[in-house]
Amino acid sequence: MHLPRLLPTSLLLGLTTLAACQSQTATTTTSAPATPAEAAAATPTEAISAATVGKYLQAVSSDEMLGRKPFTVGEERSTQYLADEFKRLGLQPGPEGSYFQPVPLVEITGTPAPTLQIKGKGQPLSFQYKTDFVSFTQREQPQVSVSNSPLVFAGYGVVAPEYGWDDYRGLDVKGKTVVVLVNDPGNAGQDTTLFKGKAMTYYGRWTYKYEEAARHGAAGVLIVHDTKPAAYPWSVVLSGAISPKLRAQTANKGADKCALEGWLTLDAAKKLFQAAGQNYEQLYAAANTKGFRPRPLGGLTLSGSIQNKLRRQTSRNVLAVLPGTTRPDEYIIYSAHWDHFGVGKAIAGDSIYNGAVDDGTGLAALLSIAEAFQKAPQKPERSIVFLAVTAEEQGLLGSAYYAQHPPYPLNKTVADLNMDMLWPYGQMKDLTVIGYGQSELEDYARAAAREQDRYILPDQQPETGMFYRSDHFNFAHVGVPSLYASGGFESRSRGKDYIAQQRQNYTANMYHKPADQFDPSWDLSGIAQDAQLYFRVGQRLAAETTFPQWRAGSEFKGARDKSMGGN
Repeated sequence: MHLPRLLPTSLLLGLTTLAACQSQTATTTTSAPATPAEAAAATPTEAISAATVGKYLQAVSSDEMLGRKPFTVGEERSTQYLADEFKRLGLQPGPEGSYFQPVPLVEITGTPAPTLQIKGKGQPLSFQYKTDFVSFTQREQPQVSVSNSPLVFAGYGVVAPEYGWDDYRGLDVKGKTVVVLVNDPGNAGQDTTLFKGKAMTYYGRWTYKYEEAARHGAAGVLIVHDTKPAAYPWSVVLSGAISPKLRAQTANKGADKCALEGWLTLDAAKKLFQAAGQNYEQLYAAANTKGFRPRPLGGLTLSGSIQNKLRRQTSRNVLAVLPGTTRPDEYIIYSAHWDHFGVGKAIAGDSIYNGAVDDGTGLAALLSIAEAFQKAPQKPERSIVFLAVTAEEQGLLGSAYYAQHPPYPLNKTVADLNMDMLWPYGQMKDLTVIGYGQSELEDYARAAAREQDRYILPDQQPETGMFYRSDHFNFAHVGVPSLYASGGFESRSRGKDYIAQQRQNYTANMYHKPADQFDPSWDLSGIAQDAQLYFRVGQRLAAETTFPQWRAGSEFKGARDKSMGGN
């Protein structure tokens, strides 16, 4: 799972409290019960069991896989294992005759100058690297720099025509450095009619803010970090910023990106605004008001630089297909990411970051579902694609590459069903849908959950933007309806408190650590339960002639409508 998904323990406890308050009936009344014939057809084959999940999970998270990091022996072993398993199951390779889709990446190891220099009226400021700021770049150059770049404040850095919002209105930022707030205008809670209220939209994602600043020609962009709207502390920003970064290789070597991207701590931002003769609280309030106008920051300028080491290499997605019997040119994708963090700093004598839960569980479910489809007596009418993507932990890079270079047409792709971090704590009563309210795929999930005597639980903290933090997002971004769901808040046999304790322990002691390794005491029946549900959703989609739609108001509906326009 991509690093910024890490939540503080207090937030995870809050999730469980909110889950306990969630109505179990409010979200389960729009779907008719399954008929006996449907229920019989829904029964997955014996391929999807706790034993099968365990077999695959032990393999992909073993020490032999060396933590599954891109550009390492661990990548070679883990991707070859997946390809071999797809072949063993009798699945066909991709359209190029290979189980591998090459993904050209560049590793950028940046060393920023120790300070950012702010000059203008009054005493100059000197911000300290790691303490006050972090910076990095997507430009593939040995060195990048900005010198005496004028500073401007552009609110949330959002241009959203559908919400009548433009934080760059009337502002020329070419060659300038833009300072923006984290999250989006609805998150402040001052006006619940703004955007989607507390629920984060794509415009709240830090990646979007860098993209939008670059589209306007900015030389630099700095996001003001505030723990509550960011949903993660400064330590998470810091740990992600100081490590080498993988980026997609581009023809122009990142020349269309801002030279300098980064974050400021809230304290540093307040000092910056004060030096510009501005008050942070007043600027924050203004940025959350319709009609906000961006403004220069008192004649202040910024100077900073980054030295880079570059390493270009090709990673690979792994994919296989089970051709449909009657509509083989229409595709349903099951996705999970194969990568993790490899071999790194030893903790308690262990240096292999196995990534068993994150995302060995998704890979185990992916392979179990593939086995179930292959062994099912009735083959699907639409083609089923099984996709294990690279570099999710580096910023969803493998799925982004697939979405931009799709082996199968996007306007013929029915849906993406994504699996990331399934919980090994037994069967669940809930099915939590991340990004609830986005698409009609929720209706399919609800029907499948009802067959398992489960209830749908919407994302309990939509303000944290979970929908934008795993690989399904890149499919949504290009218009393909996407589902990201799993049981995670109420154990069928032990209740909600038990799951809260298990999740808290995982987050505190295992997440992105060597301790995330296979445990024989795990109860994998819940992962099998989720895989069975996903199997059923795909089975139903494959038997239909229609395509699921985005809900009205979804920010992804326009992309789908455009791609389907010529269909």
